[in-house]
Amino acid sequence: MNRKALSSRICLAVDLGATSGRVIAGAYKEGRLKLEELHRFPTASARLPSGDHWDILGLYRSILDGLGQAARKYGDRILSVGVDTWGVDYALLDEHGRLLGDPYQYRDSRTDGAEAAIAKLVSQETIYRETGIQFMFFNTLNQLFAEKQACPMRLEAAADLLFLPDLLSYWLSGVKVQERSISSTSQMWNPQTEDWSAPIVDSIGLPRSLFRKAADPGQKLAPLLPHLQEETGLGPIEVIAVAGHDTASAVCGTPLTADAPCFLSSGTWSIMGMELPEPVINERSLAEGFSNEAGVEGSTRFLKNICGMWLIEELRRQWASEGKDPTYELLLELIAEATPFTALIDPDDPRFAAPGKMAERIAGFCQETNQPVPKNMGQLARVALESLACKYRIVFDSLQELAGREFASLRIVGGGCQNPFLNQCSANALGKPVIAGPVEATSIGNIVMQLKGVGEIPDVAAGRALAERSFESERFDPIDAQSWLEPVARVRSFLARAK
Repeated sequence: MNRKALSSRICLAVDLGATSGRVIAGAYKEGRLKLEELHRFPTASARLPSGDHWDILGLYRSILDGLGQAARKYGDRILSVGVDTWGVDYALLDEHGRLLGDPYQYRDSRTDGAEAAIAKLVSQETIYRETGIQFMFFNTLNQLFAEKQACPMRLEAAADLLFLPDLLSYWLSGVKVQERSISSTSQMWNPQTEDWSAPIVDSIGLPRSLFRKAADPGQKLAPLLPHLQEETGLGPIEVIAVAGHDTASAVCGTPLTADAPCFLSSGTWSIMGMELPEPVINERSLAEGFSNEAGVEGSTRFLKNICGMWLIEELRRQWASEGKDPTYELLLELIAEATPFTALIDPDDPRFAAPGKMAERIAGFCQETNQPVPKNMGQLARVALESLACKYRIVFDSLQELAGREFASLRIVGGGCQNPFLNQCSANALGKPVIAGPVEATSIGNIVMQLKGVGEIPDVAAGRALAERSFESERFDPIDAQSWLEPVARVRSFLARAK
């Protein structure tokens, strides 16, 4: 009898976030899914004379280490592997499939001024009408424009452009694709024609040959390459093109409901939105900075990027450099002791986007807006988290208005949903319950598309039901929501002033 039929079947999710990556085993048996983290590693970048680059070969080496651990533990029970990463970043390859330099890190300063320069070639109204993507400094469009200005030889030598999950899947399978969800983050993909935008590609002079027909999430690519089967100890498992953008995978793994369709994927970025059958591209969605990104099974993720736990990550990085380095547990204690609403910030003010000196930047914002300046770690972190919760309320209200109805609750998934203080603040600010979990929604969504790709489940609805059965969530009901009305109004005033 087939051993795989007797035991749980294993799918391997390679999930790379902006600070760390993991290889996770998803064991599927009798209508339940169980996750096990096999290998965790930093997603390191380095500043070179040419700029900030990802250590893509080091990441690939870490992935292979994780696959080797999976082979030793699970053997021939493993069915498949899929890769998701953050959005927008890419690699260029020559005609022989060789890498033309390490991929740039999306926060690299080469995109400074790119947005304004592109607007002289093609209007922002045209770009948004064509793509439905909000304007952010790190969009692939800006990166490729900067590439063309600074190093046109690389573009001329390139035979392929692969986004990072596509590149890693190519190295595993030997098959090159541009998966739909990750392509849609580029600000060059037209969600209405479901093809690359010729007006945009041509306006900035990019070779059309670099842009392929999109691959759908759940598509089988090929078995793991023979030399990798030998190196890792795995057999000819299938490499699946999952929803390559980590947020697309997170939404795929989130148990959304008809009365509560709003999600918040909480990590370095907070990404709030709802899943729709069609894109929404109009003057209001442009004015409020909403994006239309491709989801699974032909859906659209209508969403907005909000600066997320980046604020806390940068504060902790600064404190570590100063010899303080508080644990998350200690920081939560300090936050609880700090005075509520000492001051507030707009988390998406441009000054907070770059690495370094976050404490001074928060203090500077408070001084400019005539608010008390937070003096210690607890106050600084509380200002950041209370401000995030206020921004969540503002975006949540916009989503309800655009949908023409109220939502019963907000579902928060991802690593940030483990922060009980932020979860409670979010419920208080929204005046609605917050459902926190599952934490590993991205890996769950990655594995759901693998299970669909290999024929173990019929569709994403079955995958979400599987997630709901298999993983716990926690409910946070609002407490004293009235006290949050003034803070939310204060953050709204910051946005109005910025406009």
